[in-house]
Amino acid sequence: MVEKVNKQLVDDTENKVSFNAPIPGESLTTSPDTPYAWERPPQFTDEEKAMEQLYLLLTEKPRLTELVKLIDDGIPLDEIAQIILYKGYTEGQYNPDLMLLMIEPTIYLLISIADYAGIKDYVLYDGEDDDPETEVPDDDVTPVDMDGDGEPDEQPRVTEPDSSTVKPSLLSKIKEELPSKVKEATQGDT
Repeated sequence: MVEKVNKQLVDDTENKVSFNAPIPGESLTTSPDTPYAWERPPQFTDEEKAMEQLYLLLTEKPRLTELVKLIDDGIPLDEIAQIILYKGYTEGQYNPDLMLLMIEPTIYLLISIADYAGIKDYVLYDGEDDDPETEVPDDDVTPVDMDGDGEPDEQPRVTEPDSSTVKPSLLSKIKEELPSKVKEATQGDT
């Protein structure tokens, strides 16, 4: 009976039982002389310097061209930001705390890239179409007039990055350099 149970556990592909998983505590058996990149001190400890390095990395022509294609294909910006930031973390560029601080400026950077590339229907996050907060009201709904000037207020989808979300040094690069870099990267696509 015991042999039958063990064979069933090993051969059961329907339930996808696998014994190929790491053994608990296996990660503690690696040599301390060869730590993973994220186990060493990070390359960046300052958000501004890390964001500037990320900006330079993302605006290299081949990467920028691929990034614009991904955004145009409808990949959500939050997922792109997660992948970019997680990769930087695993390479030891920054610690998890700094990675979390970089989420908002990274998404604003991606939004700026999409805007300068002329992509107005980018996807900010998966499920955005079903979110009542971002839903476009029907024609029978009266627009809101918050400032009392008699004109309905237009609410932009996402505000432009400003100094509260992006550091001033990066903000100036986004406004001055990024448009020409995006134009150069997307010239072959038109």
